[in-house]
Order: sequence, then C-alpha cells, then structure tokens
Amino acid sequence: MAYVVTENCIKCKYTDCVDVCPVDCFREGPNFLVIDPDECIDCTLCVAECPVEAIYAEDDVPDSQTEFIALNAELSKEWRPIIEKKDPLADADEWAGVTEKRDQLLR
Repeated sequence: MAYVVTENCIKCKYTDCVDVCPVDCFREGPNFLVIDPDECIDCTLCVAECPVEAIYAEDDVPDSQTEFIALNAELSKEWRPIIEKKDPLADADEWAGVTEKRDQLLR
C-alpha cells in the first residue's frame, strides 16, 4: 500500500514531505506533488510533515478524493522526481487557510 497526495496539496506544494522521504518517491508538477506508488515504501514519515494534511495511506483516502490514487500513479510516471525541499508556491499560506476553513465547515 502506497501513500497518496490529495487535493490539499494543490496550489500549496509545501515540500516538507520531500525532505524526510528516504526513497525519493515524490514527483513535482506545476502546482502540486504526487507520490510514485512503485517507489513508496510506506514509511509514513511524509504524513506528519505535511502542513496541510494532504497525504493519506491509499486505504484511507477520503471517498471524495479517491481519484487521486490513480492520478498519483499516472502523473508520477510523467513528472520529474523532487529530492529536496523547496519554497512553497507564493499563495500557499493563503490557500492552506482556505482549505483549513473549508475542512472545518465540513466537520
């Protein structure tokens, strides 16, 4: 079972998760990251490092975001590996706040 990057990463792209990954399974796209399921060793280190809670075990991905399982697998074959931490997107803090507020409303 691999881990999956989901919707909360879109427009944020914090890379704290990349910094702790022991096998370099993250791939970088224009506005979010994905995990290569063939490279992921299920170590769980990335989950705690994600400040927007965008990473889930494949079996725990919310029902409304299950399309991200296939999307991670597909895009990880196209996008380049990212192996070190970078600055997040310019509007990441603002977007993360919107996502957090949305999540609070949905609870």
